[in-house]
Amino acid sequence: MDPFEKRSRVPLVYRIVFENLRHRRTRTVLSALAIGLGVAMMLSIVGLAEGMLDDQRDRARGVGADITILPPGMSVIGMSSAPMPEKTVEFVSSQPHVALATGVIVQPIKRIDRLTGIDFAQFDRMAHFVFVDGGPFENPFDVILDTFYANQKGVKVGDTIELLDREWTVRGIVEPGKMARVILQKDILQELTGATGKITTIYVKLDDPANVGDVIKDLEKKMEGYQVYSVEEIISEFSVTNIPELRTFINVIIGVAIGFGFLIIFLTMHTAVLERTREIGILKSLGASAGYILGIFVREAFALGVLGTAAGIGASYLVKYAIAAFIPTMQQAIVVSWWPISLGVTMVGALLGVLYPAMKAAKQDALESLSYD
Repeated sequence: MDPFEKRSRVPLVYRIVFENLRHRRTRTVLSALAIGLGVAMMLSIVGLAEGMLDDQRDRARGVGADITILPPGMSVIGMSSAPMPEKTVEFVSSQPHVALATGVIVQPIKRIDRLTGIDFAQFDRMAHFVFVDGGPFENPFDVILDTFYANQKGVKVGDTIELLDREWTVRGIVEPGKMARVILQKDILQELTGATGKITTIYVKLDDPANVGDVIKDLEKKMEGYQVYSVEEIISEFSVTNIPELRTFINVIIGVAIGFGFLIIFLTMHTAVLERTREIGILKSLGASAGYILGIFVREAFALGVLGTAAGIGASYLVKYAIAAFIPTMQQAIVVSWWPISLGVTMVGALLGVLYPAMKAAKQDALESLSYD
């Protein structure tokens, strides 16, 4: 044990750290908030990724299908365009154990929105829409929205919205979780996008879910090149690990958070060393070793890291509520499993940031420090 520590029955080093942070409250609060910004950014990005993937999983389940069929080469994550002949639906419908098959067309539009064209009667038999207001299509250019999209756009039944460079009448608003947020009539969307007779994917409902495995094997033999998945397989694809670009982006954000924490801690501790030169001299004259001085500053940096992480976690909740209020279609999750990761990332940044200032403080000469003005 350090001889200086023996002078007190209470761990004096922790009392020094606490008093230094308490005495400089403004700097402590500002430093913690600055670190918290990096943590909040990291948690919010991860939360948005997980939240939107959770939303995709819920919507995939909400279709009510047992099997999904995609054309060759199409990604589960990025379904778009209409490369599959619509007559394929008739072939699938005629297969053993198939109770219902329906094709849909998906058309990407601006930002991350997508339009989905369906045969309402068939799709409703499978998904069972629950209308909050309004009802099914009545006219060719009617649109059905889910509640998230309607709330974000501030529209109600009877209002008009612009899609594909024309006006559409909101005919119904349904509860979310049924694959799509913006739903049009399939034949109308096919005509407007030049995809008459084409669809994006086929959803299949079986007479008994226990037959999923056998039906998939049979369809894969008969539909060579087509991708045939169970709904559970589709749901498992909606994962960060299956989206390399997203995983890379999250790693970049982690690197930014570490760099952010490093800069904040470095500047804070460097300034603290300059301000406390005489204090360091007094501690050394009382017998404090270089390691003891180093330990004080490292503990202060870690304390700021903990405070900053707590502030960042709190801020991530504020971001979640703000997104829910202003952009309801973007779902942010609170990913508790990332809290210890964010703390670890912050501590790495804190350790890197404090090393130089702490070592500089530990090497100071006691007499020179006491004479510092």
